[in-house]
Amino acid sequence: MKKVKEENIGERQETVAAADRLHSVAIHLLRRVRKQDAASGVGPAQLSALSVLVFAGAKTLGELAAAEQVKPPTMSRIVAGLERSRLVEITRDSHDARRMHIRPAAKGIRLLQAGRRRRIEYLAAHLDSLTGNELAQLNAAAEILEMLLRSWR
Repeated sequence: MKKVKEENIGERQETVAAADRLHSVAIHLLRRVRKQDAASGVGPAQLSALSVLVFAGAKTLGELAAAEQVKPPTMSRIVAGLERSRLVEITRDSHDARRMHIRPAAKGIRLLQAGRRRRIEYLAAHLDSLTGNELAQLNAAAEILEMLLRSWR
């Protein structure tokens, strides 16, 4: 029994070490590709909120604030900037005038798509140095992570 418990502790430590390493690598990778966002001329908070709208669909201010983990007044300022730049469109709820529905404008969608292409091209340029076997391993790891993320929902 004691040997089984020690094996479980060892496996848990290995899992925590893998999680720590993955967390660190993911943060560093995202920081590097995020540098490409400067070319958009839009700040990180606005790009992040716009990304939620483009990839998850229209949201109310409260839903968007919750998704971005900020307070509604902060999100109001972010959305106001997006609206001034014509990156989002806002409509009032027909049943509650205080409630607004925010959706990405065509210009916002194009901006996000261009930014995504820049990030991917930047990353791909650095992946070019990998061997075919390394790329296959990276694809397999990405597949495992996608499977894990699907199970979190």
